[in-house]
Amino acid sequence: MRVMRHGSLLQQRVMIAAALVLALCAVGVWVLMQPSNTPSPEPADARVMRQIRTQAGRGAELRYAENGERRSVCGYVGRVAGGPAVGFVSIPNRILFSDDPLPTEFREMRQSYCPGFMAAPNRRP
Repeated sequence: MRVMRHGSLLQQRVMIAAALVLALCAVGVWVLMQPSNTPSPEPADARVMRQIRTQAGRGAELRYAENGERRSVCGYVGRVAGGPAVGFVSIPNRILFSDDPLPTEFREMRQSYCPGFMAAPNRRP
């Protein structure tokens, strides 16, 4: 009968634990490298049109749009065809219009996402 030493049993357990950790790491890396099932972000032009239709109604018309910073879009929309234009700032989860009852929030959003938008021509950077 063979008697195992205490040191060799400990070494064996350490090697098994190290192999398990290595295997878990390999599986984790493999899982992270797989393409995710999350949908790609909505294109900015489609998002802006959806937001305008939802907030300003189906009769609203987009007059002008330009890309801002961090996936934002700024521009002008007419709430009715041929009506006066109002400015807007669109971000992925929100749209604000210049005639909304939140003028300070609109101004801050415009300055943050579209710093040169709606500025006098001689003041544009």
